[in-house]
Amino acid sequence: MATTPDNMSNKANPKRQLYADVVHDPVTSVLPQGDIPYTDHAMDNDEAVITALGYKQEFKREFSLWSTFCVSFAVLGLLPSFASTIYYGMGYAGTAGMVWGWIVAMVFIQCIAMSMAELCSAMPTSGGLYYAAAVLAPPGYGPFAAWITGWSNWIGQITAAPSVNYSLSAMILAAGSIYDPSYTPTQWQVFLLTTLMMIIHTVISSLPTKWVASFNSWGSTFNMIALVAVIIAIPAGTKNEPKFTPSKDVWGTITNLTDFPDGVAVLMTFVGVIWTMSGYDSPFHLSEECSNANIASPRAIVMTSGVGGLMGWFLQLVVAYTVLDIEAVIDSDLGQPWASYLLQVMPRRTAMGILALTIICGFSMGQGCMVAASRVTYAYARDDCFPLSRWWKKVNPRTQTPVNAVVLNTVLGILMCLLILAGDVAIGALFSIGGIAQFVAFAIPISIRVFFVGHRFRRGPWHLGPFGPYIGAVGVSFVLLMVPILCLPSYTGRNLTPDVMNWTCLVWGGPMLAVTIWWVIDAHKWFAGPKVNVEHNIHPIREESSMIVTLGEEIDGSSQPVDTSSQSM
Repeated sequence: MATTPDNMSNKANPKRQLYADVVHDPVTSVLPQGDIPYTDHAMDNDEAVITALGYKQEFKREFSLWSTFCVSFAVLGLLPSFASTIYYGMGYAGTAGMVWGWIVAMVFIQCIAMSMAELCSAMPTSGGLYYAAAVLAPPGYGPFAAWITGWSNWIGQITAAPSVNYSLSAMILAAGSIYDPSYTPTQWQVFLLTTLMMIIHTVISSLPTKWVASFNSWGSTFNMIALVAVIIAIPAGTKNEPKFTPSKDVWGTITNLTDFPDGVAVLMTFVGVIWTMSGYDSPFHLSEECSNANIASPRAIVMTSGVGGLMGWFLQLVVAYTVLDIEAVIDSDLGQPWASYLLQVMPRRTAMGILALTIICGFSMGQGCMVAASRVTYAYARDDCFPLSRWWKKVNPRTQTPVNAVVLNTVLGILMCLLILAGDVAIGALFSIGGIAQFVAFAIPISIRVFFVGHRFRRGPWHLGPFGPYIGAVGVSFVLLMVPILCLPSYTGRNLTPDVMNWTCLVWGGPMLAVTIWWVIDAHKWFAGPKVNVEHNIHPIREESSMIVTLGEEIDGSSQPVDTSSQSM
């Protein structure tokens, strides 16, 4: 929407200016109160919203609700994610830890997802949580809140694709070992195959938005079909006699393989859920490429978390009821617990077929992670967060996608994958930070919205009504509980050796400490948070029947709150 002043013109630009009708665009903007963005052409609703947030429309909006959901569901990659984290689910607390841990964790994760969706509806930008933290923070603290949120989120994002591709490569080579028991993959082979996967995903993520959306739609559709097929095939084709473990053993017997009490061991199983479910923020970062973004993007967030959580739990139940020997799965010479489990309960040919489906889904997941991470890098570079930001924020004129940001993430990912050559401890330490980095970034703007923002938060068309602050508080409390749990090793005392140490606190805390010191020493002098890149006028423009103002300003001398209840949850 736009309105056209009849008697206003810009001295520097003789063209008649069109002002963003922010009165009818319920957004919480970084623009100073009283500023009115304008452009030199008519705007549809999506462009009016992004302009009201202070940004030019630079991407083509070729993602729909479905294609946005497909990207985020591909980032979850439930089947390959479960295959990669099965060690944590059953290896800490057995089958009871799997089935109870997943469903309990998902209740809290859904609270975080709904609170994030509410922020997305009010601020549908590719900067996502970073932008929200800057806008909502108390006066004077916005840049620092954005800095910490942005760096934590970015660290989690750029490690996602390399970690997925590393797991995918290890799975492919493990399949080779199953076919030829004399073959033993080397670390160099894993590294080279991971690098090849990264390059392929780079090419796909650099294509025009329409092609990327189409690829992810097909990949995510296959992902969902494969997941349903596996959930059906395992109980139908298991060679166990009897087929299923009794329910009392599945639900009631905690097999604690840690040195901690049973309750703590169950909490430690949440790491698998958190790592798997850390990608539902992708629609937030794709919102500038999505049509009807302030409704479609939050819906995609909630759909991803809800559908992913439910289907992931079904998969947990299937495995819990069919696994025979947990320790044999965890300690298998194959080095792949998922492959070991499949060979334990399925005929060899069927097991290999399911493993092949998992590999294909893993490829789609890695590509979705690459797309999401590139949009985050672009958004932060647009606000000059990084050295040489002017290069990383460029949008390719032919594809209309941030190709430079994609290439940067690829180079960094390949460099990180060199840790494969240092052994399992080093590579495991690097990729264990994804869950904690993402959820800390999720929690910061939500906690600001719940505890500090007050009336400054203006709900978008998708919202939680009066329950928003309470739901957000539950989600933030969960993150505060889980941060120390995610840093616990499996063993204590003399059993704790460097090769079983949990290095998460170091590999995530180290970089975050470094960027905090950077802020104190230098960055606070030049980093001011999200940078507006649209022209704007600080003086309100009066029309014959209305006054164009930013949200929260007075209309004709009286406070008139904008009705944003057109669409709730």
